[in-house]
Amino acid sequence: MSSDAPDPWLAALPLLALVLAVLLALAALLAQPWWTERRRTRLRARPFPPAWRRILRQRVPAAARLPADLQQRLKGHIQVFLAEKPFIGCAGQRIADEQRVTIAAQACLLLLGQDRPAFYPQLREVLVYPDAFVVDRVQAQGGGVMQERRQALAGESWSQGRVILSWADALAGAADPGDGRNVVIHEFAHQIDQDKGVADGRPWRASRRQRQRWAAVMGPAFEQLRRQPSALISPYGATDSAEFFAVLSEVFFEQPQALMTEAPELYRELALLYQVNPLAW
Repeated sequence: MSSDAPDPWLAALPLLALVLAVLLALAALLAQPWWTERRRTRLRARPFPPAWRRILRQRVPAAARLPADLQQRLKGHIQVFLAEKPFIGCAGQRIADEQRVTIAAQACLLLLGQDRPAFYPQLREVLVYPDAFVVDRVQAQGGGVMQERRQALAGESWSQGRVILSWADALAGAADPGDGRNVVIHEFAHQIDQDKGVADGRPWRASRRQRQRWAAVMGPAFEQLRRQPSALISPYGATDSAEFFAVLSEVFFEQPQALMTEAPELYRELALLYQVNPLAW
């Protein structure tokens, strides 16, 4: 006896295939953090190249000041960072290990408090110019008038996943780890601040209490800088809250004792955020 009625199993195959595809995609999504951390663990376990060690010694004196355990952690972070973040030379800038290691070491200082950091998850590439680079900016002049101006910058951080740096300034910032001026720390602090998609001087804090305390400390300090210049904190920090946070980060890592003396509450908030105490270095 024959029948033209469709087999119910055959009819259900498209739906079953869809369900299977969704399950496979979900499994891959859930497994991705595990695979990522496993790969990073392997990268950290590799011997640190002797040539990179020489670059750190010659170009990044701040690394030698770290306690032994943090030096080791920094090297592991550098290995992961350089495996994941491409560097692109602009305007004829050559990209070699000297540029990559020098910049990565400074960027990873901000991650030292974390054994397994996220490594700037929004960052897709680092662009490096030989020197200050020129950008066009449209500025409001009042009365609805907009004017385009050209500016020479040492660095810039984009929420679209780019950090742009002047190699000359990155090199100079690394060479003097005690002057409170470091363009790499500045721009990568912006990357941390841009975790929400926009830099607003309020990097992510886990609890409501932490966010309230951050606002209670940072807000008045920013307004104070706008009213009265500081010998320690660059006037550029008075531009807006995002620049205030980035400038403070430079001072925190390079002049911790001065910051603790002048503004202990600011120092404590940054120590809690970065989970490190540079005073101990």
